Formats: sequence, structure tokens, C-alpha cells
Amino acid sequence: MGSIASVLQWHCSSCSLINPTDRLTCIRCNVHRSYECKKKFDQLKTRTIHGCPTPYVTDILCAEAEIAAGALRLDDADPTNIDHRPSVVKLQFKSVILQRRKSWNGFEDHLQASIRPSKSSTLLVTENDSWLCNTCRIRNRSTQQCQNCDSFRRSKGRQNEIVPITINMPNDFEKKSTSNWTCEKCSFTLNPFWSDSCESCGWNAITMMRDCVRYTPPKKKWACKRCTLLNDPNTTVCNACGGSKAKSLCPDDGTLREFWTCDKCTLKNRISALVCKVCKTDKRANKKRRSDSQCPTCTFDNEPNAKRCAMCHKHLEPEYYSSILISNHPKKQSELMENLRRIEEQEAREKWNEIVLFCIQNSQEFVDDSFPPAAKSLYYTEKHESCRVTQWLRPESIICSELDKESCWTVFRKPKPSDIIQGVLGNCWLLSALTVLAEREDLVRHVMVTKDYCQQGAYQVRLCKDGKWTTVLVDDLLPCDHRGNLVYSQAKRKQLWVPLIEKAIAKLHGCYEALVSGRAIEGLATLTGAPCESVPLQPSSVPTEDELDRDLIWAQLLSSRLAGFLMGASCGGGNMKVDEDAYQNKGLRPRHAYSVLDVRDIDSHRLLKLRNPWGHFSWNGDWSDDSDMWSEKLKIMLMPDGCCEGVFWISYDDVLKYFDCIDICKVRNNMWNEVRLKGYLPPLSSTDHLSCVVLTVSEPTEAEFTLFQEGQRKSEKCNRSQLDLCVAVMRSREVTSEKPICIGRLVEHSKRQVRGFVSSHKMLEPDVYVVVCLAFNHWHTDLVDPSVYPEFVLAIHSSKRLLVEQVSPPSFVLADTIINLTLAKGKRHEGREGMTAYYLTKGWAGLVVVVENRHANRWIHVKCDCQESYNVMSTRGLLKTIDSVPPLHRQVIIVLTQLEGSGGFSIAHKLTHRLANQAGLHDWGPPGCSHLPQIQKSIEGLHSPRLIT
Repeated sequence: MGSIASVLQWHCSSCSLINPTDRLTCIRCNVHRSYECKKKFDQLKTRTIHGCPTPYVTDILCAEAEIAAGALRLDDADPTNIDHRPSVVKLQFKSVILQRRKSWNGFEDHLQASIRPSKSSTLLVTENDSWLCNTCRIRNRSTQQCQNCDSFRRSKGRQNEIVPITINMPNDFEKKSTSNWTCEKCSFTLNPFWSDSCESCGWNAITMMRDCVRYTPPKKKWACKRCTLLNDPNTTVCNACGGSKAKSLCPDDGTLREFWTCDKCTLKNRISALVCKVCKTDKRANKKRRSDSQCPTCTFDNEPNAKRCAMCHKHLEPEYYSSILISNHPKKQSELMENLRRIEEQEAREKWNEIVLFCIQNSQEFVDDSFPPAAKSLYYTEKHESCRVTQWLRPESIICSELDKESCWTVFRKPKPSDIIQGVLGNCWLLSALTVLAEREDLVRHVMVTKDYCQQGAYQVRLCKDGKWTTVLVDDLLPCDHRGNLVYSQAKRKQLWVPLIEKAIAKLHGCYEALVSGRAIEGLATLTGAPCESVPLQPSSVPTEDELDRDLIWAQLLSSRLAGFLMGASCGGGNMKVDEDAYQNKGLRPRHAYSVLDVRDIDSHRLLKLRNPWGHFSWNGDWSDDSDMWSEKLKIMLMPDGCCEGVFWISYDDVLKYFDCIDICKVRNNMWNEVRLKGYLPPLSSTDHLSCVVLTVSEPTEAEFTLFQEGQRKSEKCNRSQLDLCVAVMRSREVTSEKPICIGRLVEHSKRQVRGFVSSHKMLEPDVYVVVCLAFNHWHTDLVDPSVYPEFVLAIHSSKRLLVEQVSPPSFVLADTIINLTLAKGKRHEGREGMTAYYLTKGWAGLVVVVENRHANRWIHVKCDCQESYNVMSTRGLLKTIDSVPPLHRQVIIVLTQLEGSGGFSIAHKLTHRLANQAGLHDWGPPGCSHLPQIQKSIEGLHSPRLIT
């Protein structure tokens, strides 16, 4: 029920506006309150709105149409619709669609008597006391003089003029019965028929229809083609660079159209064609070639002969793209990891189908001759004293527990970490990785190519050994004891995926004994092929290394868990001093690998959820299952299913106390790309067998670089020796056709470590990069035969596609790389004026000494003595060197590297230098000698002086 104020309001009979009670004339049309249309249709009904009688939509539409007709000029009338009768004028509205108040109740009955059912109908409105001023086109009522321009009414005899007004009706006019109207501005459809304005945006519908105003959406800004600035739609030139609006709105020939134009013969080729149809020119040569004034970074068109870009201030190098991208070196593009996996699986299945078909035709089961069920598949030597394996059985002959007897054998049901049980083999590093992998069923299915039980006993497993993907074919003959039980790893609920993966990895490395001891990071890299990183939890024994930041490590663990990365923990390994009794009293096993299942920061408690691959022997300290640290709230949140054998929660402080490191496997979605390249690591700086990778990045991308070396598990542990690996990413500069590679500044590098692989992570901007793979601790071996040079595999994972090119580098690429690396990451020591020494020890597992001579006409004699160091080797062959550095040159004096990764090492160096007017060493060496020992041809690419550029 309305208020008193609403009852006292009055409704204008002309324009339907509700006016306040203290006004005598309408606010909108100035019609007097007592005015009534003398020729109103009596048969129309009224309804009460806000307490006053209101005519139905018929009267409202007629009055509004009359006002709209008065607002139109005679020029807007359609001359074809002018009647010959002088007292009647028909005005055809061009596009007046009355969308307000589409409630047609009572309106149909009135129209049926006077209007034929058509799209355009005519309403006859009698004007007794209203007339249209011919001067200002304003409708006046009950006066003889215009209220706007004071013009007099032309004739009194035409007062009863009937003005037919044509209104465009909707097609479904006779069917509509809704009482709401739609706003043209915001498209709100629930406005009531009696409302003058939109209830959503406030748009006035009466004004819109009376003045024939249609809502026009705002114009969009236009992007400048030269500098990509969004400009105002009313401007015709760019506010930043002055570029033309017309050119910016035109499509580029090579991007938006369905063809590309060859630069050599100007032929227009289809967009799908990779080479020109006539001259066979590569499409990439046209796509990447730029003008001399166009910036290759931001594509801004600069003035001719400009040296720097006016927009991004980078140097303009016209030969930058043309020489690298159009060179004759073979190129390779990174591909989606998921596509590569599907292709390899398809090829493997074709081979598997042939084997299974052969077995079916000959009615026999598959036996793998390359890994036979014999002693040589178990141990390095066939004779072994304590051998528990007495027979090799197929799944249907294996004795299982009482709980699993009723179920049938299968490859996997739904993998669970609790299903995995370690056998007598000391391969907890692998079982720990499998436990983490069991958290992701999709990853387990990616490893097992054969996903269904095979009656013929042939299975395929896809693994990544030493950075190379390989599909391993194995049979289902598994090592068992005299009781028929599995000796090595197994899975509960009669699942085969655990023993089959273990057998496939044993086949890759030669035997089961080769799987003894290792780190979880190796197992994660083998199973997933993803880039992995080891986070140390103990301070380094090398004093030059950074101190551990506990909060930073915790933040890294939380973010890795949030990203879905796989993690494993190494307990009491590395250089930690381990008290076996103290560890066992706490329920931990030293030199043992655990799986990290969860990382939580809750109620100011930093907790990790770990699992022992054995399935028992759990942590019994703080936050163990029976600890008093638990509250009911935390137990419900973190242990909703109760306790599980072998799974426990442990505080972050205890992890830092008892664990050596945490390994992180960066498993990402299938939209990431990968490319893998093979090469050699020769024990010298000769470019004959040395290779570098030229990396072209066309858009910002996140990239992971992993450098693998050949595995050593095929030989016994006492005979293994690993290289010191390092991968460095540098910018390429001054590229020409004669000089395809020129090392620029350092972008990123990995730690130099004696391990199976090292990795590095970096966000790359669009540019051309050079990736250099380094190893030095085998330089003393004097290997001559190139066929025995160590091989490497460089795996590059990226969020965007990359163009890679493996090329033979020019001379001194190693020297340029080491010099730039040392200048960027090493410590600087200013000696005498014009001489600077750089020392690189941090993250290098050794020492690099670089001396810089800035004198224009004087030499610097440098004596470097490292004879008190141990467990290191020198690339110069001796631990004491004497060199004469020429003017305006830099020289890598010595590179010391750790010989063995398991043992410690010590670095001690002493540097002495002096100025000289000649190149000879004088009293420091033999006459005419500039370097001692002499720089041989095999190492001159590393130790020869390099000009300062």
C-alpha cells in the first residue's frame, strides 16, 4: 500500500509522467494539471498506479507518438505516404520502435476496430486544442501563440486536424502479453511497464522515444601498428609514435591474410606452404627478415640508420635474425611432451603387437633373451654367495598373501602409495620415487605402455635413462624364493606395475644388483623425464657457499607442493655425521630415501608428511602418531583416516636436523614442450667434437635446462667415475654469416657438480641464446680416440615452443664462456692499477682464476700457485702456472675441478703479479717463453689470452 505522498501525486494525461502534488503543470511537457484530451477513447480501461488512475498503454503510446511526430520535421516525412486530402498528413517514422511498456492489455481490443494486422499500422489522434508551430516545430496546447518562439497560430479553421501517425509494430504484436520492457543501453529485461527509467542503469526510456534517440555504444580504442599503444577512437594518429590510424587497421600481408609474399620472387603463396612454389625460398626467411630500422625486440619502426630503438632503447642489429635464422645449420623445434609420448607409444605398440602375434601363432609365452631368467640378470658376477632367488615364476604361479588369493592378477587397479612393498634389494631410492608417483595415477599409466594384463607375458615400460627416452620390453618372469614368494619389490592386491618397472630399470642398468643405493632424484628423473632439482638441507662443507635460508627453503617446498611437483627426501646422507643409534631411536633409517607426500603450514606449525618405502618403521618423535602435540582439530584435518603404517608427520625443524636434502621433480601439464640433444664432452678445447646449442626464443618463456651424462650403474661402484657438469646460457651477439656464434653476457648457469645431471631454470626474453655444456675433470685422462669421448644429453623444457640449432662453435668458445661466467659470478680483486683478478669458487666445485690487463702497452706477469690443494685436477696439467697477459687482454689462468664427487676437496691458491714492458717471463721462466707450462693446441681454446671487447 502506497504512502500519503504517493496518493497525492497526479498523473499527466499527456506524457504519463507522475508529478508532485504541489505542481500545476507537468515537469516534462508543461501541460496543465486540469487538461484532458477531449477526444479520448472512452472504451479504454484504466488502472491505479501510486494511488491515481492511469490510462492503459494505448493512451500512453498515442500521446508519446503524438509528441514524437511533433518533434519530426517535414523533411523526415516520406513523400510517398502523403495523402491528397489537405486535412490529413501521414508521417512515416523511419525506425521508431517503442520498446517501453510493452504491456498490450486492452490495446488489442482498441486496435482491432481501427487497425489492420500488419507490421506498420496507423493510429488516428485527434488534436482539438493542440497545434504544431511551423517555425520551431513545437507542439502547443490551448493557446493561439507559440510558447517557444511567440509565433501565432496560422489558421483557426484547422483546429480539429487529424494527424495519422505510423508506428512500426513488432511481428508478434498480437501475441505479446508481457508487462516488462527491455533497456537498449544495458539490455535489462525486467523493467516494469509503468517505470520511466531502467532500474539497472537509469536510462530514461521516455526521452529516448520522444526525441527518437537510440543508444550508441562507445567506440573502441584502436591499437597502433607501430608501437601497439591504445589510442582514443577520435584521434587519427598515435599519441606516442605518430603512426597512422588507417595503416593500423589494415591487416599485415604475412599474418592476417591467407597468403605470404616471397621476398625473392614476390610470388604470393598459400599460408600453409613452407617454401615458395617458384624459387623454393624458405618461408621462415620471409617471416623473420626485418627492415634495418625495425627493432627486433619491440618491432618499433625507427628512423633510418638509427643505432638504438627509440621505444625500448636496445641496440639495432640488422644482421641479427637474418644470419642466425637463415643459416644452413639444421634446426629442430621443441614439441609438446604429450605428442612425443603418444608417438613413441604408438611405435612401441606396433612392435609389441608383432611379438604377441608371434607368441599366439606358436602357442608359447614370451621370454626376453636379452635379460634372461638367469644369475647374470641378478648380479654383476654370476657367482654370488647369498642368493635368495631360486626360481623365476610367472604371476599365476607366484604365492601371494591370504588377502589377495581371491583376486586375479592385473597390471594396476588404482595405484596407492601403501601398495608398494620393498624387497631385499637396497633400492629404496627407486621405491621412494614409485611411492610418490603412485599419488598420480596418470603418471603411473604413462610409465606403463602395456596397461592390460597380457597372457603371453610381454610388457613395455617407458623410461628416461640418462636423459634419453627409451621403451623397455620385458617378460613377466619374476625372481622368487623356494616358497614361490617374490624376493624383490612387489605391490599389494596382485598388481604387476611395481615389479615390472623394477625389472625394466634393472634391464637398463644390466642387473638387479646395479639398483643398490641411490638418490630419490634419480628415480624421479628416470620415471618422469621431467627436470629435477635437489634442495640441500645441510650447510655445505665448502666455506664459500651461501648459508642456508630456512624460510626460503620452506617457501620453496610449499610452492612445489602447490604446483603438484613430486618430492622425495634423503635421510642422513651426504656429508652428514650420522649416529645410527640416535636415528633408529627416533624411528628413522640413515642413508635411506623417503617419499614426501604432503607439506602443510597450519596454525603456525610447519609439518611434512613422509612415507617409508618399507611400509613400516615410522618416526616416533614429535608429531608422530602417538605424540601429545596433536589436537583434535589437527588430527581431523591431517589424519582423517587414522594412522597408516610407514606414513608419518614430522616437523620441519626435525627434517632439517635428520635429513640431508629434498629432491623436487617438476612434473608439469602436457602443454609444456621439450627437446633433447646429444653431444660429446671432449677432454680438450678442440672444436672438432665440441658442440653448442643456438636457442631462438620468439616470445617470453619459462625454460628448464638439464644436462645429463652417461650413467655408471652398469659397472661396479668401485669402478665408477662421474664428470663435473655445468650448463651455461649466454646471450649471442654480433652474429654474422662468417661468425655464426659470438658469446655475450651470462644469462644463467647451473651449479658445477660431480653428479649424473645438473639443471638450471630461467625466464627467457625474446632473443637468441647460446647454451654451452662444460666438464673438466676428465681432461687429465688424455683420451685420443673420439669414439670413447663421454656423451651428454641436453634436455630443454619450456612453456613455449623454441627453435634450437646444434652447431660447431668457433675457436675460444670455452674461453669466452668461462670468462663471462667468472666476470658475472666471481669475486673481483683489484691488484695494481690496470689489473683485475677474478676468482670463481661459489657453486663451482673447484676454482677458476681470470686475470684482466687493461694497460694499453704493458704486459702483466701472473704466477698462480695451487700446490697445497688436494682431490682436484688442473686443466693446465700442473697446479702451479706462470703466464704473461698481453695488453688489453683477459686470460683464464687455471681451472681446478673436483676429481670425485663422493670425497671432499680443498682449494688453496696464491697469486703473484708484476708489470712488464715485454711478453717474455724474464727471470720467471725460460727465455722467449710467455706461458709456463706451455699452452698446447689442445687447450688453447680455453687458456689463450682473449681481447677485451
